[in-house]
Amino acid sequence: MKLVIQVVSEAKVEVKEQVIGAIDRGMMVLVGVGEEDTKEIADLMIKKMLNLRIFPDENGKTNRNLADVGGGLLLISQFTLYGDCKKGNRPSFVHAGNPAMAKDLYEYIIAECKKEVPRVEQGEFGADMKVSLVNMGPFTIILDSKELFPNL
Repeated sequence: MKLVIQVVSEAKVEVKEQVIGAIDRGMMVLVGVGEEDTKEIADLMIKKMLNLRIFPDENGKTNRNLADVGGGLLLISQFTLYGDCKKGNRPSFVHAGNPAMAKDLYEYIIAECKKEVPRVEQGEFGADMKVSLVNMGPFTIILDSKELFPNL
């Protein structure tokens, strides 16, 4: 599983020119599900993501997590995080999770995050989406389950 986490002052996602999810201050997260991902991996990634201290405290140091700042969470499915560009110029997506499994895990992640975060918004799995955001900092973190939990 790969998560691209961006600290934002605002973010929104549109489908067919309709805003379907929007947050103010918080995290906009692109979620890539790989072929070997499981709920166990998702649980570990959610815990890591929600506990990241990537928001500034009163001294400007990154000492606060999402809950500390009362931030929102916008989750966007993004299979292209698994684009493999090692050969040729056209990315291969063979390591992305099959759509049915990936959708189930994406929806699981949303449901689990809603248990912890008061404001969780989302994109639409498989849709052609337009994502807009104002990245604060800019501050972007990439979490890869294979790097964080190599023994799983």
